[in-house]
Amino acid sequence: MMEKRVEAFLADIRDRGDNQFAIVSALREIVLASGSDISEEIKYGGLLFSAARPFCGIFPYSAHVTLEFSEGAALPDAHRVLIGKGKGRRHIKMQSVSDIAEKQVATYVDLAFDAAR
Repeated sequence: MMEKRVEAFLADIRDRGDNQFAIVSALREIVLASGSDISEEIKYGGLLFSAARPFCGIFPYSAHVTLEFSEGAALPDAHRVLIGKGKGRRHIKMQSVSDIAEKQVATYVDLAFDAAR
């Protein structure tokens, strides 16, 4: 069963518009499907996902949604879609649902999930 805070967060995103809700929902499905022992919580203004430790988060902004990877700098970036120059964190920016497939998001989620276990 979905935690009430997650439910409220998703309802708020739905109110912001169909495109953002569709992106967030599709990303959430991909992340949760990557493993059976994944927990989700609301933190830092988005949805944070953890296995043995946090590995990614979904953060909606007014014109896009980002999928952030806690240890993204350590992930191989074969498709050259990871953005960021900090010490550890990297993200993928999406403005439409089609960006999810085009940017090979599921591949990066699997890599991040495996690294967090």
